[in-house]
Amino acid sequence: MLEFFAEYGLFLAKTVTVLVAVLVVIGAAFSSSGKERKGKKARIKTEYLNDHYKEMKHELQSEVLYKDELKQLGKAEKKQQKEEKKQRKKQSDDSRKRRVYVLGFHGDVKASAVEHLREEITSVLSMAEKQDEVVINLESPGGMVHSYGLASSQLARIRSAEIPLTICVDKVAASGGYMMACLGDKIIAAPFAILGSIGVLAQLPNFNRLLKKHDVDYELYTAGEYKRTVTMMGENTEKGRQKFKEEIEDTHGLFKDFVSTNRPSMDIEKVATGEHWYGLRAKELNLLDEIMTSDEYITKACETANVYAVSYEEKKNMASRLGFSMEESLDRLLLRWIGRVVFKQL
Repeated sequence: MLEFFAEYGLFLAKTVTVLVAVLVVIGAAFSSSGKERKGKKARIKTEYLNDHYKEMKHELQSEVLYKDELKQLGKAEKKQQKEEKKQRKKQSDDSRKRRVYVLGFHGDVKASAVEHLREEITSVLSMAEKQDEVVINLESPGGMVHSYGLASSQLARIRSAEIPLTICVDKVAASGGYMMACLGDKIIAAPFAILGSIGVLAQLPNFNRLLKKHDVDYELYTAGEYKRTVTMMGENTEKGRQKFKEEIEDTHGLFKDFVSTNRPSMDIEKVATGEHWYGLRAKELNLLDEIMTSDEYITKACETANVYAVSYEEKKNMASRLGFSMEESLDRLLLRWIGRVVFKQL
């Protein structure tokens, strides 16, 4: 037991030391955060993927090939670069190489990533032309109707500009995720990616009987017959339930109309059952156009186009970064101490 208190005292001493050091640094951070606010808080970041994949290839070659082979490859590559430069000089602006812009969307229930997506699309549309292409790496199991409606509207901006839009799904594009995916001129998915779930879900618990059991009154006042149809605390009526069901059916109808408008080749009544399918089965139902991973599609695009990854990055101030680092350090310290004490008690 004495050993336990000794360990605990050592842990407290370390924690206090860390906290004091962190508070000093945070004080300095807050004094400089004012200066950071005057600068750019966010920026569009681009990465030339052609060079990225080329560098990966070079790194592997340097490890695998002999020196003579590397020299020969180097000479051949220099020759190819000279030829490409000559061709670029001959080309006019009208015959420039096609550009492909790659964006990512990782969706949660509230489609929070739309805040970055809208900035990325605005940036791309300022430069993209009809000969170019936008590729969206999409991953989302769906979520709130209005949130995914906005995310879909952002993709519709690309379609309105008549720029080819390709949606790549490696894992899942279901429900609201598929609402976004169906806007693509072309949908590409991995063999076991999940697509579909064209349906609407709403669920909530009701605690009214529990409140009555404990003699708790719940009062709700509304103006308008259907201002509130069902509630978590009040006593729900059959009329309210029926109206709520009608609203869900109406939303489902809008969802079906949206998907069928953008994917007219699909039998909407067959797929709008709320079910989901894996890539190979989804292709049979025309939920997608081609079975392929995003990596394969993008690396192929690099052979004929200049490919750029585009992302919108928010610049966090020093205080935010230090706050996260402090939390992470304390968690590690606590886990290390607990592990040591538990091990010794065993």
